[in-house]
Amino acid sequence: MPTYDVAHLREQGQDMIVVVVASSFGARTNTEQNRVRDQLQACARSAGLAGTVVPVWDAGAGRMGFLAPTPWQSFFRSLSLQHVALNINKKLTCQ
Repeated sequence: MPTYDVAHLREQGQDMIVVVVASSFGARTNTEQNRVRDQLQACARSAGLAGTVVPVWDAGAGRMGFLAPTPWQSFFRSLSLQHVALNINKKLTCQ
């Protein structure tokens, strides 16, 4: 069963479940990324975590990739993987 580091945040009045995924996530198609995000969302819901899942990954050259709703994108552009790492407060295990 895969286990993910999670930063469960409340920002902009929204519960955000920031899930750190492998850097290879960025090379997947949009369809595959959305499918994985939906699976992580179901897993988070089953674990009792409230909010919207946002996968983040190392996009290389010091950049963080993310798959976030449009209204949240400027917030996520202001973050770094280091900031996310400092805010990890949960583990999420999915089946």
